Amino acid sequence: MRAVGERGYETHIFTPGEGEGDAVLKHLIRAVAVSGFAAANIMLLSVSVWSGADAATRDLFHWVSAMIAGPTLIYAGRFFYQSAWNALRHGRTNMDVPIALAVTLSYAMSLYETIGHGEHAWFDATVTLLFFLLIGRTLDHMMRGRARSAISGLARLSPRGATVLHADGSPEYRAVDEIEPGERLMIAAGERIPLDGCVVSGSCDLDRSVVNGESEPISVSSGDAVEAGTLNLTGPLVLRATANARDSFVAEIMGLMEAGGR
Repeated sequence: MRAVGERGYETHIFTPGEGEGDAVLKHLIRAVAVSGFAAANIMLLSVSVWSGADAATRDLFHWVSAMIAGPTLIYAGRFFYQSAWNALRHGRTNMDVPIALAVTLSYAMSLYETIGHGEHAWFDATVTLLFFLLIGRTLDHMMRGRARSAISGLARLSPRGATVLHADGSPEYRAVDEIEPGERLMIAAGERIPLDGCVVSGSCDLDRSVVNGESEPISVSSGDAVEAGTLNLTGPLVLRATANARDSFVAEIMGLMEAGGR
């Protein structure tokens, strides 16, 4: 946790229901709305300038545009500023650093031109750029949220523990992270397979929809291989674990989805 914190990120305990009511998404949508509204109003003022307004009228429209664009950059652009500052503070850069520089410098240059009674200002371009960048950031956050939801759903398919059978036949309930390959597990009807393994004794119908998408159960018996996350439907099984929890079928799928969601 300390190593992660030193690189500018926060750590927290993972809970499967945490994605409900995403506060960041709500803030992003509000920022998109604010920047879009501001961009539309500044564009209306810019059209008046482009249509021939000059001297005092042009300066007035530029000042009104500046007063609209300034608070918009602070409120809607805070996602890029916070991310850029966090990166620079820890001695690195990210894509938000040039974004923050671009919108800040374009606003500063426009303000300089307005103070000097210049003919051109680019407040409309500044806020419009921020508007489109926020749309992209919001869509990216939504896609990542869907990936996290899918990973959470897969995590629920993995039992937290399983019954281990010792050499003398005595059972012991143990967390899946503590089970090593080669140990025997007792899987009752209605339980999910906690680890990849091979059936030692018993037979049952197995729901393998998490593996192949097919809802029709298949029969397994002694010698058959089974994957973590599949559901034992009918009878007890004794299986021998062939992989630990971090190398199981479900863990591999979750790792691929995490990589695809980055």
